Amino acid sequence: MTTAIPPKGTGPLARREARLAWGLLFPTLASVMLVVILPLLAIFWISFKPVDLADLRAAAPMVREDLRDADEAAPYIRYRIRNSSQTDPISDIVLSDMIPDGVELLEVPEGCVLQARALTCRFDLLDPGGRLTLELPVAVPGDIEAAEIAIEADQPAISGAAENVLTSGEFTLENFAELFDAREFWTVIGATLFYTVFGTFGALIVGLFAALLLNKEFRGQGVLRGLYLFPYVAPVIAVAFSWIILFDPFSGSVNALLIQMGVTDDAINFFGERPLALIMVTVFEIWRYFPLSFLFILARMQSIDTDMYEAADVDGASPFQKFRYLSLPMLMGILSVLFLLRFIWTFNKFDDIFLLTGGNAGTRTLTVNVYEQAFALSNIGAGAAVAVVILICLLCFSWFFFRFMSKEEGL
Repeated sequence: MTTAIPPKGTGPLARREARLAWGLLFPTLASVMLVVILPLLAIFWISFKPVDLADLRAAAPMVREDLRDADEAAPYIRYRIRNSSQTDPISDIVLSDMIPDGVELLEVPEGCVLQARALTCRFDLLDPGGRLTLELPVAVPGDIEAAEIAIEADQPAISGAAENVLTSGEFTLENFAELFDAREFWTVIGATLFYTVFGTFGALIVGLFAALLLNKEFRGQGVLRGLYLFPYVAPVIAVAFSWIILFDPFSGSVNALLIQMGVTDDAINFFGERPLALIMVTVFEIWRYFPLSFLFILARMQSIDTDMYEAADVDGASPFQKFRYLSLPMLMGILSVLFLLRFIWTFNKFDDIFLLTGGNAGTRTLTVNVYEQAFALSNIGAGAAVAVVILICLLCFSWFFFRFMSKEEGL
């Protein structure tokens, strides 16, 4: 009796199917490359560059043209050329302009060529912040006002070659050195971890508690679900300013209520004192994003077979025992996914903190630090370096999560 031996390798049909599959996947892969990978590579590139906000615009020659001494016997066309950069020189400058009809050049300076009515001038180098004035004597036999309007209306073209720090071969580790040497860096790391860890676990726990409350049928259940979703669907700027108004130390309702109840004698600056401000923005994070956890957990709860709970009731299990030994193991998969997503989203959160405190009173996280370095201090390189640190932290967390925390869930 002989046994069939499967063929080795891939046949022509399998190779054609593989080519077809890759061809169908190519648009998706290209989109991912353009949308995700290329910006990440650009951030890595900029993080090793000594680049400020002003350096994003490369040095360029600027020119302004006008007719001078139009009422005198010796009028002339004046070109005022300047370097827009105070740090980078410009070379190979070419000025091109059309001399309008009714105007005749009396002299063509050195470095300029006049062909028909096209004027071309070349200059070797313009120093950083340098200026250059070119005066061409002309004769205007006709209407002097019309000639002046024609000269100043037709703007000349000018070009030049300048080195851009973004495309140069200059690299530095100064951005990362300044970042790790800064006094507040580890304070920022601590605030980020506090905000992320407690915000993530808080949103999951509150969402789980809310799902347990609404897992039973009762009158008004739909209305209560809608109220639970309000923090998540409401515009962030609206709810953030509502919290600011409610907790305002001078006219806020919360402070007025606490003083009338005798809890405190003086108004509390909830968003302006350490460490209370960090606790408040974390509470805001929990309140705003627990509905997402609530929705997923409730959907998973309602898909659990009720026969297990009926058998547990027959065996005399308490509600806590049913939750501990029946519900919780069935929810571990969705809780793991929610923990991963909420941790990444909270770690990257910027708008909530910026609207509530602006990063003050010990609430500056890494994402707020990116904004302050790149735009408040105009240091694009340092901002990109902080963004790289954020990416590395999230990659380490994701590796740790998939390596150790999610084995039992099959993720």
